[in-house]
Amino acid sequence: MTQTLRFAAPDADAIALHLVAPDGLDAVLAALPEGQRIWAQHHGFAAGLAQVCALPGAVGRPDGILIGRGKAADRARQRFAIGAAIAALPEASYALATPLDGAEGEEIALGYLLSLYRFDRYRAQTLPKARLVAPAGVDTARLERIAAAEALTRDLINTPAEDMGPDALEAAARALAGQFGAAIDVIEGEDLLARNFPLIHTVGRAAARAPRLIDLRWGSGARSLTLVGKGVCFDTGGLNLKPGASMGLMKKDMGGAATVLGLAQMIMAEGLDLSLRVLIPAVENAVAGNAFRPGDIFTARNGKTVEINNTDAEGRLVLADALVLANETPADLTISMATLTGAARVAVGPDLAPFFTNDEGFAAALSQAAAQVADPVWRLPFHAPYETMIEPGIADLDNAPSGGMAGSITAALFLRRFVPDVPKYAHFDIYGWSASNAPARPKGGVGMGARAIFRALVDGLAP
Repeated sequence: MTQTLRFAAPDADAIALHLVAPDGLDAVLAALPEGQRIWAQHHGFAAGLAQVCALPGAVGRPDGILIGRGKAADRARQRFAIGAAIAALPEASYALATPLDGAEGEEIALGYLLSLYRFDRYRAQTLPKARLVAPAGVDTARLERIAAAEALTRDLINTPAEDMGPDALEAAARALAGQFGAAIDVIEGEDLLARNFPLIHTVGRAAARAPRLIDLRWGSGARSLTLVGKGVCFDTGGLNLKPGASMGLMKKDMGGAATVLGLAQMIMAEGLDLSLRVLIPAVENAVAGNAFRPGDIFTARNGKTVEINNTDAEGRLVLADALVLANETPADLTISMATLTGAARVAVGPDLAPFFTNDEGFAAALSQAAAQVADPVWRLPFHAPYETMIEPGIADLDNAPSGGMAGSITAALFLRRFVPDVPKYAHFDIYGWSASNAPARPKGGVGMGARAIFRALVDGLAP
């Protein structure tokens, strides 16, 4: 992405944008000059969600623009629609004449910024021409920081594995560390075995580009937060090879790593009073003579043995070693994020970020924050009776229980075994991808859950 996602500076000649709700339409039309009222009625303006009507001026330039607010139910079904409609306006400077505050104002303003995003690394893209003057009543500087962090997440996910292998993911983390003065340490290749990260090494050892563990640290606040992101830069499925249709999107299997890096950027750019740690096991799950096999048993960093019943359930393996490291110096809150299971998509679809947590307070704070920032999440349970499903008998744990039931829950239970000392733990099983164009969310990589977490942190609701 080469463009900058920012609001425009104040402009005395900016065209006024008037947001109109259906129940206020008659009053708005009645207040217009007769010619403009007839024009709006002739063009069928009914204040539907994101409906646009430019009011003619005396010299051919719009005298103002009406934008429909739509009904509350419509806004709930189609978030960011108004902001996207503003970004799609013809080239000019625009200023919101309707006062904005609260969640609606933030959503409209952020929707405009996110609609400016284009992934242009491999092909020139047509950029939006509309310039929105920074709206009053919302924290526009913070929204710009959030949009920039979301753009980082999108860029990382959208980049093909040829250019976004473990080495490139490390480079992205180093660039972020350099930008904000964070410390970073990387353990690579055979050093993973020497320093006791056997599962990360096992998953990545068959790839041409060496596996690694990225460890970024920033801040010295009293509250501590550790983010762990799955960085499987491409997943063939290993010897349990994926079919071609399932492999096509596997460049996004590092979406957890991309999301925690975007969230880390939000936190550092905001200057939150935190001690932040980011752990990313970065690997490729490839096929070669030294690939790990179904039926193999490996010992994790904490001494637990894991039977491999499917090499395509590799994400939980690399996360396990990273979570053990996090558990050795427990933070007040530890969060793992991963594009982990197809079962999560079956359960909640592509638009919701399902999460698991052992802390009721964090669950409530996250749900509240998610509603405020239009970043939907949904809690799934750490259902203890399913623990036996991940115990194969021949080893401590099974990486892929048979039967296919409750796959997202059993994966979360598997991960929880590696953070027994963490006081607050949450795991997000995200999709990280928009399958089709939607307002402010073009087809491709997308952040999920990060803005909700960030809002909970900003409001002091977590950790």
